[in-house]
Amino acid sequence: MADFNKILTPGDYENGEINVVVEIPTGSNHKIEWDRDNACFMLDRIEPIAFAKPCNYGFIPQTLDEDGDELDVLLVTDQPLTTGIYTKARILGVMKFVDDGEVDDKIIAVVDDDRNNGDLYQTIEDLPKRLIDQIKFHFDHYKDLKKPGTTEVKEFANLDEAKKVIADSIERWNNK
Repeated sequence: MADFNKILTPGDYENGEINVVVEIPTGSNHKIEWDRDNACFMLDRIEPIAFAKPCNYGFIPQTLDEDGDELDVLLVTDQPLTTGIYTKARILGVMKFVDDGEVDDKIIAVVDDDRNNGDLYQTIEDLPKRLIDQIKFHFDHYKDLKKPGTTEVKEFANLDEAKKVIADSIERWNNK
């Protein structure tokens, strides 16, 4: 398997486009993570099925969030995507998130060329309220059975805030 952090860039985030590597498909309760040291995916754990992911979950290569991992992405698609693929994605916004006291923000994006839905989603405000509610509920509660009260969605913010989070994460990567 290729090392995504060596062969992919973060993308042209200043113009709203990023590269996203998919770790977890929509609907999966498998916590699959990119193992940077070994350049492969690993199954970290299996979550209770009640906490299956409400959308695809992945990361932007060559970034580091404040938690020390690559910057996470919630990639909205009509169908689950496969672990290990990458795609160009269009940034919609960011979910400001705290996990166990650490900032662990999630960029929210859609596939750049989605001909199935006519590129319906152009901003975070275009996403269905029900989907935003499901994402918020998932991340506020997915650790409740093991460590209740340790996660909190702070807010959903726009494209400009997402670009700032990405820029900061690229800077952390470059200074590591």
